[in-house]
Amino acid sequence: MPTLQLVQDPDADALLEANPFALLLGMMLDQQIPMEVAFAGPKKIADRIGSVDARVIAEYDPDEFTALCSETPAIHRFPGSMSKRVQALAQAIVDDYDGDVSALWTGGDPDGKEVLRRLKRLPGFGDQKARIFLALLGKQYGVTPKGWRAAAGDYGKAGTHMSVADVVDPGSLQEVRAYKKKMKAAAKAAKQA
Repeated sequence: MPTLQLVQDPDADALLEANPFALLLGMMLDQQIPMEVAFAGPKKIADRIGSVDARVIAEYDPDEFTALCSETPAIHRFPGSMSKRVQALAQAIVDDYDGDVSALWTGGDPDGKEVLRRLKRLPGFGDQKARIFLALLGKQYGVTPKGWRAAAGDYGKAGTHMSVADVVDPGSLQEVRAYKKKMKAAAKAAKQA
């Protein structure tokens, strides 16, 4: 399995690779900020509380957790609301998967559709984010349940540069950025038409 390069920082990327809950948190944080900043968020949390563990985060005092997420550099441009989402996601993993995020894609030997359904039930995960994360699991994390590419939709296709699932080096990061910029421009043009 190749080394993840989502943050383009070896320590932050190593955490994402070693800790599937950190990877899930990074994906949840990936909104309204640059992708690398979002996926660096779990490392900031780990540096401040000593780990990125669903139980530890779920049980953390909410006010203290918001304060540590707000420290400079903050985990997100909206640290208050995102700290609550991080704790809600951690609580969901504790409640539904006994704190083991990998059970989300291994428990009961689910197929791609079921993993997608489980992802969409998580706080902070809509259809698109769930499909992108499923593609990331399949393309870069070695999680390939039957039918994962079809369940991930266009994000699961090989050879694309559409999302974080396709970032493997600085060059592919730039290709994904160019694709997103093109999609935003097309959406804006369609809205104005």
